[in-house]
Amino acid sequence: MIENLRLINFKSFQDQSISFKPLTLLSGLNSTGKSSVLQALMLLRRSYQRDLLPNKGLILKDEQVYIGTGQDALFEYAEDELIRFEIDLENEQKGIWCFSSSKELDILKVVSEKVEPEIYKSSIFKDNFYYLKAERIGPQSSYQMSEFDVIQKKQLGINGEYATHFLDAFGNQDIPNKKLSHPKAKSDSLKDQVDAWMGEISPGISIKTEQNIQTQIVTLKYSFKGSRGGYSPFNVGFGVTYSLPILVAILAAEPETLILVENPESHLHPKGQSQMGQLLALAASCGVQIVIETHSDHVLNGIRLAVHSGQLNPHKVQLHFFQKDQQHKAELISPRIDRNGRIDKWPDDFFDTWDKILEVLLEPAVEEE
Repeated sequence: MIENLRLINFKSFQDQSISFKPLTLLSGLNSTGKSSVLQALMLLRRSYQRDLLPNKGLILKDEQVYIGTGQDALFEYAEDELIRFEIDLENEQKGIWCFSSSKELDILKVVSEKVEPEIYKSSIFKDNFYYLKAERIGPQSSYQMSEFDVIQKKQLGINGEYATHFLDAFGNQDIPNKKLSHPKAKSDSLKDQVDAWMGEISPGISIKTEQNIQTQIVTLKYSFKGSRGGYSPFNVGFGVTYSLPILVAILAAEPETLILVENPESHLHPKGQSQMGQLLALAASCGVQIVIETHSDHVLNGIRLAVHSGQLNPHKVQLHFFQKDQQHKAELISPRIDRNGRIDKWPDDFFDTWDKILEVLLEPAVEEE
């Protein structure tokens, strides 16, 4: 499990340490550095998977994460051209990577000493890892299959493109964390659990998958309690299909899995967003490490409710609010949450938009001219 990430001379970070807990929430205005944290982890992972680490360098152009060239990766006011990543893991393991930033190259040469091989056995570099981007796959007439990614590697794809195939292949297997079992589910199978948790977003829903081996596609249908037939994803709310990969990732995750999710609230009703926050918190209490980037106060409040109800220890939650100074350098404020779900400080723009709007609405209305 990641305990700390330090970024030096990377994008908007001059020298910043970011602490992690079982559940870490990244928030802040647009372009303040939230995504850069996830990108740093993905750059290390993809460089290792493509055999560039530990000996060669850091890749900046990849189908899963794209930065550009060294000029795009280097902090604008850097005093030298060295980019440095440091990761602290539990059991006092530490990895340090230093890269020479050549402005025109998309692979940065590693110039630091080799890290301990044990570092590469952590979930950042292994298959017990899911990364779901903000631009997840939406309604389709069919979804692609992948023997390698799904059956061998048990991956969902960064856009969730293999979630339907994954659910079709492993839907009859019980979920590994029984604590995540929904009380209204028919069984502990992945399929029934996804149905039950999806029911919190769209009541009465049931999911059916069917694969065609010859064409290597999987079709997805939805039905509702009392309905006679199945509905295609095009005729069901967009948020249902958009959230499916997240639910599959959470419910299928073994302990010590690392899950990175961008904007889990996308296309969901506020109630669904809150339920998503509670489910993410519940997963974090089961030995899964969750890192989410979100703009949703409903997701945050779902996490607060989970803490308040005793589902998640407040010491297992890390909140980060990103902002920039006048030189566009990223800075962090890290509010704390107590056992009652209360947050100790609310910096300006930290999920306070509605409060500001309410203050205006409580004032006497301005007469139309």
